[in-house]
Amino acid sequence: EVICGPMFSGKSEELIKRLRRAQIAKRRVQIFKHGSDVRYDASSIVSHSQQTIPSRAVTDVRRILELVDDRTELVAIDEAQFFSEDIIEVTNTLANRGKRVIVAGLELDFMGVPFGPMPQLLCCAEYVTKQLAICMTCSWKMGTPRVRSRMGSSLG
Repeated sequence: EVICGPMFSGKSEELIKRLRRAQIAKRRVQIFKHGSDVRYDASSIVSHSQQTIPSRAVTDVRRILELVDDRTELVAIDEAQFFSEDIIEVTNTLANRGKRVIVAGLELDFMGVPFGPMPQLLCCAEYVTKQLAICMTCSWKMGTPRVRSRMGSSLG
């Protein structure tokens, strides 16, 4: 599963929601994020709305394969765009081991260019959720979703 979208679209919030539901269902969950993401907390995933869930920060995505317990049922990875292309092999390996894998990240960079390994992850995913940001320019229009043109500029 891939959750993608621009900044401030609620990707981490959606990831946290799915993880909390899995935890309520008593699923064994392991959560990871890229080690460079220290905006709010060095180890927890924190949404812009201040929702938080404990995670493990890693910079080498291959380390996740070493850290995932055999009994784990769901593996979540936030800020996937910052990981190397190895994330594709890692997520496929985990899925082939019978794990549910949820990845969240930016699909495009600030220039509107596909970001890191996200295009390949989107192609491999069985489920894709594309979040939309709320346009701050025209938010008076009841929170109009922000839509990107093909040239990368935002249209409200």
